[in-house]
Amino acid sequence: MAAGQLLDLLCARSGLVCTVGAGGKKTTLYRLATLHPGRVALTSTVFIPPFPKDLNAYVIRESAGELQAAIAKAATMHRHIAYTGTVTKKGRFEGVSPVLVEEIHRSCGFDVTFIKADGARTRMIKAPVRDEPQLPAGVTTVVPLVSAAAIGKPLSERIAHRVEQIVHVTGARVDAPLTPSHVARLLASEEGLLKGTGIANVVPLINMVDDAECKRLAQATAREALSLTERFDRVVLASMRAADPVVDVISR
Repeated sequence: MAAGQLLDLLCARSGLVCTVGAGGKKTTLYRLATLHPGRVALTSTVFIPPFPKDLNAYVIRESAGELQAAIAKAATMHRHIAYTGTVTKKGRFEGVSPVLVEEIHRSCGFDVTFIKADGARTRMIKAPVRDEPQLPAGVTTVVPLVSAAAIGKPLSERIAHRVEQIVHVTGARVDAPLTPSHVARLLASEEGLLKGTGIANVVPLINMVDDAECKRLAQATAREALSLTERFDRVVLASMRAADPVVDVISR
């Protein structure tokens, strides 16, 4: 994979780039941040675990009142900055308000700010509820994620976050297998993973496409999602932990 291919496929070179959904939001953000050649910020509007040590970013944890000044100072010396609030909750740090994230991005001169914009409790698939996702008003790109490993699995809390909302959005049944059609509806629904995206670029990502069967199911899902909406024009299939993460790109 050329260094910039993933950045270009996910419209992730500039602005405020948010991941939502489940199945690799943090892994995707960390990969994008590492690939980007410019001035990069990485943060979250919801609780997030400590950043990995191999991220090679300068980490700042401050209260909301001190955060912007601390980042402005650090940005004069560091090209990649990762920041959160200070409050901890079961090994996670509090997120930063979407309004403050947008202000920090503008005032500190970052080329791009990568943002984890909702939580999924390490599940493979989720649907948003009323106060989700936590997107900045000026979001540039939203990358909705699902895991290919969820397709074909019975719908339960073992693999899914917000099971009842997934049922509502997709028509799936609890304990029955999730089909490509169910996942496609989730990707293409304004009550699903398009929720709150406004006029932002949207590029869905089906992650964990780690074998031929996952690829087959993910391709079917992507094609059906594209048939259900004109809100996006491609779906990226990936294995984000692989050396070359891009498995396929399904376009209309």
